[in-house]
Amino acid sequence: MAQEISSLRKFVAPEIIFGSGARKMVSNYAKTFGAQKVLLVSDPGVVNAGWVIEIEQLLQEEGLDVVRFTQVSPNPRSEEVMLGSEVYLEHGCDVIVAVGGGSPMDCAKGIGIVSTHGTQIRDFEGIDQTTNPIPPLIFIPTTAGTSADVSQFAIISDQQDRVKFSIVSKSVVPDVSLIDPDTTSTMSPFLTACTGVDALVHAIEAFVSTGSGPLTDMNALDAIRLINNHLALLVEQPEDKYLREQIMLGSMKAGLAFSNAILGAVHAMSHSLGGFLDLPHGLCNAMLVEHVIDYNYRSAEDRFAVIAQTMGIDTRGLTNKQIQTRLRNHVQALKRDVGLKDTLGKFGVHTTDIPYLSTNAIKDPCILTNPRRSNKRDVELVYEEAL
Repeated sequence: MAQEISSLRKFVAPEIIFGSGARKMVSNYAKTFGAQKVLLVSDPGVVNAGWVIEIEQLLQEEGLDVVRFTQVSPNPRSEEVMLGSEVYLEHGCDVIVAVGGGSPMDCAKGIGIVSTHGTQIRDFEGIDQTTNPIPPLIFIPTTAGTSADVSQFAIISDQQDRVKFSIVSKSVVPDVSLIDPDTTSTMSPFLTACTGVDALVHAIEAFVSTGSGPLTDMNALDAIRLINNHLALLVEQPEDKYLREQIMLGSMKAGLAFSNAILGAVHAMSHSLGGFLDLPHGLCNAMLVEHVIDYNYRSAEDRFAVIAQTMGIDTRGLTNKQIQTRLRNHVQALKRDVGLKDTLGKFGVHTTDIPYLSTNAIKDPCILTNPRRSNKRDVELVYEEAL
């Protein structure tokens, strides 16, 4: 019986509308949830890009009141979550709409939790710590990478301790995700590269995760194929709508995969690094990914061989060691093609910082599903290789 139960896999996902113009359905869904006053969560960059005013007008045209909350940093902070929940309660809001990348969406998840639980957001760190239902969440992603719009994760930054902490709960899976490739047209090539590599890492880590299963595998492999085939072209040709749609689709599938299979050491180490240096999350992943692949390879050789094949590498007649080398070289070349060449040392990480980074990484929930069991010293060695 225990064996039967251990092979069971759940799969959670929001209601998803995918395609050009999906964002315009926002007021239909808000009204379905009985909204009267919407908290619209975003950040200054997305406001400047023009998406917030458009969504605000769509909601107002249907007679809904809108309260804006846009004081969100690129890595959303505990105090921003607390402030947002005060605004939500003070104005008597009843639905949350988030427009933006991972930061506004994660902040919106945090606001939803605090508004119905009433304590500090840090109290919900870890897995399934929420007890009360949270307000309806309608998410409109404007980047193709973080997949916060389909995931059961919220990643919040604690500036005081210089750490990022993870909240993992089915309650923060959005009710509706309006995934519209048109919204990614305002991303810079650098942000396109960072978020695209983030999505690729989501898919790779989900496929080799100890929590993977048939439903996550098909999404992970399709995401790897889509991102591998289209990301470098999109960075070169940002006006191409077809490429934009393929990367958005890849990001969504990677999100569905990792939300359910969870992740691994790249993300555990990346969360620690991002909390320490306040760097873009996708950039942190990019600096670590091939080093973690090397570290994990012998614990999931067959799965990494499938990843290599999915990325177009002919593995026939090759030894495991040769496949590993080809895969690492391929990932490095893809990063180079999209302009992500930096190492940790470039951002001022010193060997003296590594014990601190490793202590936090080893506490991250993502490390639990890494295919190779890891201790603090293992993680330190991978950070050292990435310097």
